[in-house]
Amino acid sequence: MAVAAAAAALAAGPSPQRRAGLGPWFAVTPMLGWLALFVIVPTLMLLVISFCERDALGRIVYSFTFENYTRAFDWKWLKILGISVWYAFLTTAICLVLGYPVAYFIGRSSDRVRGLLIMLVMIPFWTSFLIRTYAWISILSQDGLLNALLMTLKITSAPIGFMYTPFAVILGLVYNFLPFMILPIYTSVEKLDGSLIEAAYDLGARPARVFSKVVLPLTQPGIAAGILLVFVPAIAMFAITNLMGGGANPTIGEVIQNQFTRARNQPFGAALGVLLLAIFIFSLWLSSKFRRSEQE
Repeated sequence: MAVAAAAAALAAGPSPQRRAGLGPWFAVTPMLGWLALFVIVPTLMLLVISFCERDALGRIVYSFTFENYTRAFDWKWLKILGISVWYAFLTTAICLVLGYPVAYFIGRSSDRVRGLLIMLVMIPFWTSFLIRTYAWISILSQDGLLNALLMTLKITSAPIGFMYTPFAVILGLVYNFLPFMILPIYTSVEKLDGSLIEAAYDLGARPARVFSKVVLPLTQPGIAAGILLVFVPAIAMFAITNLMGGGANPTIGEVIQNQFTRARNQPFGAALGVLLLAIFIFSLWLSSKFRRSEQE
C-alpha cells in the first residue's frame, strides 16, 4: 500500500508550494516597530533639523539652509572632531592590546574556569558607567587613593594632577569599553579548532608564526567586531570625557550636547550629529569591505 500511495503521489505531480502565513510577520513586528520608533524616526528628525535655522530665542525655524554644514566644516570643529577620533583610536588600540590576551586565555580555559572569568568581565556592567567613572575620579583626584599611595611610598613629594588630562580621559574610556573588546574576541577564540594549532606545531612552526598565521586570521571576525564596538561609541562619548577631561579638550560628543542644551542651537548640533552618523556608516562599510576581502 505504501508503494501504491507513493506511485499515486508521483502521478499527481509536485504538490503546490506552501505559502508562508502571517505568523513570521507578526513575530518580527515588535522588532520592526522598535527600529522605526527609536532609530529611523529620530534619525530622520535629526536630518530634517540639520537643514533648519534658529531664531533669536533658540527656537527651530523650518527653512532649508546649508549654513549648518558649512559651519561644521570650519577648522575649529574639524580639530575637535580630530581629537575625538584620536581618543577613540587610542582607546581602541589599548583595548585591543589588553583585551586580546585576556580573551584568548578565557577562550582556551576549561569550562569551569571560563564561566568564572566571564562573570568577572561582566561584573562592571552590574553598575552604572557613571558610578564607575566617579569612582575613578575619586581615585585620580588630588587627595585620592592613587596620590596618597604614591606619596606614602615616597615616589612623589606632592600630589600629581591626573584629573582633567588626556590620560584621565583615555583611562576612563578604556576602563568602560574594555569588555566590549574582550567578549567578541572571546567568542572567536572559543570556536578556534585546537587541532589546527597542534598541526602547526607538529609541522615545526614557532609560537610567533603559529599566532600570526593560524590564531590571528581565525580570530579576525572577533577583532573586527570588537574594534567597531569600541571605536564607534568612543567617538561620541561625552559623559566620560566631560567628567574626567574637565572640558579642557572637548570632544565632538560634548560639543553636540552643548549645542542642544546650553547654546540652544539644535540645527547646528543636528548637523554635527549627522556628520558623526556618516562617520559611523563609513566605519561599518570599511569593516564589511575588509571582511569580504579577507574571505576572498
